[in-house]
Amino acid sequence: MLLFFRRATFMAFALCLCSAAFSQTPYPDRPIRLVVPYPPGGFTDILGRLLATQLQTRLGQNVIVDNKGGGGSTIGSAMVARAPADGYTLLLVAPDLAINESLMASRLNYDARKDFTPVIRAAWSPMVLVTHPNVPAKNVAEFLALAKAQPGKINFASGGIGTGAHLALELFKTRAGVDLTHVPYKGNGPATSDLLGGQVSAMFLQYAVAKPHVAGGKLSMLATPSGKRSQAIPDVPTIAESGLPGFDVEPWFGIVAPAGTPTVIVNRLNAEITKIMQQTDVKDMLSSVGASPSVSSPLEFAKFIDSEITRWGEVVKASGAKAE
Repeated sequence: MLLFFRRATFMAFALCLCSAAFSQTPYPDRPIRLVVPYPPGGFTDILGRLLATQLQTRLGQNVIVDNKGGGGSTIGSAMVARAPADGYTLLLVAPDLAINESLMASRLNYDARKDFTPVIRAAWSPMVLVTHPNVPAKNVAEFLALAKAQPGKINFASGGIGTGAHLALELFKTRAGVDLTHVPYKGNGPATSDLLGGQVSAMFLQYAVAKPHVAGGKLSMLATPSGKRSQAIPDVPTIAESGLPGFDVEPWFGIVAPAGTPTVIVNRLNAEITKIMQQTDVKDMLSSVGASPSVSSPLEFAKFIDSEITRWGEVVKASGAKAE
């Protein structure tokens, strides 16, 4: 009996040691998946691949970018919301995360506040108001005059219902009092292709994507919806200074994980991405496409997301925008 007790005690002790060793396994010990809930071709894809490459070096594990576009980012977001909270599935987010809480409230099967753990806000990247060269407008004032003279006849593209560009358009229409016809696409890639082809007339597009087309004379750049002029395009006026004071829309980008992800993992990822965004080569790369780093703590990012949900909820209500 005594021998059995000793053996049982030893086995229990051994199991405790194994459990402790398992719980202390260094993170990460296998590949990480970074879900980008958009099709390839936009700034989210550029940033996602940049972060994946840099994190792979810092963490010593493969970081695989997984583009899961569709549904205004809701498909990829829902996938991550349901993933294990172990730090091995991450989500790159943009304003759509906050916008969809009100625009698609009846359709969402996740809650932006409850189902994700904010890790870090990582960057800002300005949009620009671009038009096809056949649009006879050289600035915002001329564009608005054209829109008022032809209500509902100017087709304005976006990368999809619920995207930052879509809500920027709704805010633009409401503030300017113009009727523009929204034409949503399944991603910025096909929207940009049709804009270049003249099938649609205008679009709010990430400067990173618009830059080569503007340089090649295939698109005209009228203004930026950011609250202040971008250092990358200082000669491009803001919409605010072009007749709509206070207009301020500048897309932000960050990383979240499934709710319940251990704090030690969240803090590790936050620290590593903060270091990445402070690297000179990363800053230079972002600057080349008009973007800039904007790091935050997990708590700061959580508060920011909450404020964005409130802000865009008010825009959705005021504009009457619907997820058709």
